[in-house]
Amino acid sequence: MGMTITEKILAAHCGKDKVVPGELINCKVDVVLGNDITAPVAIKEFEKIGVETVFDKDRVVLVPDHFTPNKDIKSAEQAKLIRDFARKHKITNYFEVGKVGIEHCLLPEQGIVGPGDVVIGADSHTCTYGALGAFSTGIGSTDMAAAMATGEVWFKVPESIKFVFYGDQLNPWVSGKDLILYVIGQIGVDGALYKAMEFTGPAIRNLSMDSRFTMANMAIEAGGKNGIIEPDDITLEYVKGRTKRPYTLYTSDPDAEYFAVYEYDVKDIEPQVAFPHLPENTKPISQVGHVEIDQVVIGSCTNGRMEDLRIAARVLKGRKVHDRVRAIVFPGTQQIYKQAMQEGLFDIFIDANVAISTPTCGPCLGGHMGILAKGERAIATTNRNFVGRMGHPESEVYLSNPAVAAASAILGRIASPEEVK
Repeated sequence: MGMTITEKILAAHCGKDKVVPGELINCKVDVVLGNDITAPVAIKEFEKIGVETVFDKDRVVLVPDHFTPNKDIKSAEQAKLIRDFARKHKITNYFEVGKVGIEHCLLPEQGIVGPGDVVIGADSHTCTYGALGAFSTGIGSTDMAAAMATGEVWFKVPESIKFVFYGDQLNPWVSGKDLILYVIGQIGVDGALYKAMEFTGPAIRNLSMDSRFTMANMAIEAGGKNGIIEPDDITLEYVKGRTKRPYTLYTSDPDAEYFAVYEYDVKDIEPQVAFPHLPENTKPISQVGHVEIDQVVIGSCTNGRMEDLRIAARVLKGRKVHDRVRAIVFPGTQQIYKQAMQEGLFDIFIDANVAISTPTCGPCLGGHMGILAKGERAIATTNRNFVGRMGHPESEVYLSNPAVAAASAILGRIASPEEVK
């Protein structure tokens, strides 16, 4: 019996010819990631271990992106703890304000992660890098501390679920965000619990890298241990001249064994909206009804890349945000920010009365830069809409792609871009 791409990567990193689901293994890691919420805890635990320094200063990555620029004294202290640690241990990949980006947009852009890697991060959306054909997953802060010291971590090898998307062309305004929301709506938030979610098929092979990142990013919202897409020519074009270390391309064997296989035809998938208070509570845009909104957020580690901003600008061009709505755009990195500005997207946003933020995770987790009051509703291109996720426990968050979010900003209610005249 052959192996899946996930099993092959894990086998290579634990020094075995073959691994099987359920097996406990100790893996060498290529990248260990932490942010300004999780890294301070890991640093304190690291200091208890008693080692002199980190296992590799080039492979520990620290990205203070959740509460930066610092919103208060507590967040400033958190950031200072990381800054001091990075300086003490001469961490190569430490990203201060001015260089920082939303971590899961930043690491691929900077070539820090690549195909065939094992990447762990003390952030659940570390699964994003599976879009490059890497095994990447979220871990706790204590595991991060141990990995910073040893360069290793243990896993139980996950079973794999294959999601096959047929069709050569997506419906208008449909993107990777809609494909993954559709999947989560079908299988539920625990439908892939501790499973490797492998996305494949003709429609996936035609997807842009930005849409692939979005799909892998939200694997955790179905309970997945990781999301992964086999690398192809689109992947190779992305990593060419970018990825800093040698990489290995893995693919699943034809006779690999899967826990389950789901098949979809993309002609059946229209833009999706996830209603409160779970990402599985999805409806196609045609069935949303009249839902008025107070705020629109376009950005995050899910949809803060160039393709996302271009799509939002395409809908907003020559139009104004509804008087009742606050609309905020969060470019994923400084580089994306600069490119969007150079392409004239900022002119479109500002003329439409959209606020443009420095790269930050702020509103996605209810941290800052867009908190909701009691009774308010937001539609966001983020990844979670749990109770109180973006502010008051009695506020509501709806999830969508950037095109739907932009159209909703214009009309003051959740709307299809087709409705914008």
